[in-house]
Amino acid sequence: MAIQDVIADVKRRMAAAVDALKKDLNGLRTGRASVNLLEPVMVESYGQMMPLNQVGTVSNPEPRLLTVSVWDKGAVKAVEKAIREAGLGLNPSSDGQTVRVPLPELNQERRQELVKVAGKYAEQARVAVRNVRRDGMEALKKAEKAKEISEDEHGKLSDDIQGLTDTHIKQIDQTLAGKEKEIMQV
Repeated sequence: MAIQDVIADVKRRMAAAVDALKKDLNGLRTGRASVNLLEPVMVESYGQMMPLNQVGTVSNPEPRLLTVSVWDKGAVKAVEKAIREAGLGLNPSSDGQTVRVPLPELNQERRQELVKVAGKYAEQARVAVRNVRRDGMEALKKAEKAKEISEDEHGKLSDDIQGLTDTHIKQIDQTLAGKEKEIMQV
C-alpha cells in the first residue's frame, strides 16, 4: 500500500469513528423517544448476534414509548433480554409479538445515567481512533523497513498521524461536551 493511501485510510477511518459516535449519541434521547435509541442493541437470535432492526421493526407511537414488532415470535424473549441488558436503563415488557419499551421520566438521576452512557460511547470512539493510529504507525514502520520511505519521512508522517489523532480526539470530546450539555438542560 502506498504511503499516501495509508494516510488517506487513517483519515477515513478516524472520521468514521467520529461519525459513529455522533450516530450513537443521536440515539440518546433528551426529550422525546427516538428509534435510534435502540440501534446499538444486539440480539442473540438463531445462534448469532444480530442488530435489533434485523429481528423486528422499531417505532415510537407515543413520545415516551418505543415498540418493537418482532417478526419471529420465538425471538421476543431474546429481544426483551437484549434491551434490558444493553445498559440503557430501559425495562421492556412483551405483549404478544410486540415488545413495549416505556421510557422513564428524565429526572436528574436519569440524566446522569444518560451522561454516563454518552461517556461510554465517547470512550469507544477514542479507542477506535487510537487503534487506527496504531495501525497507521505500524504501516509506516513496515514501509521504512522495506526502504519505501526514509527515517525522516517516517518521523514527519508519524507526526501527521499523531496530529490527525489529536484532532479527532478533540472532535470526540467536543461532541460529547455538547451532548452532555443537551442532556443536562432542564
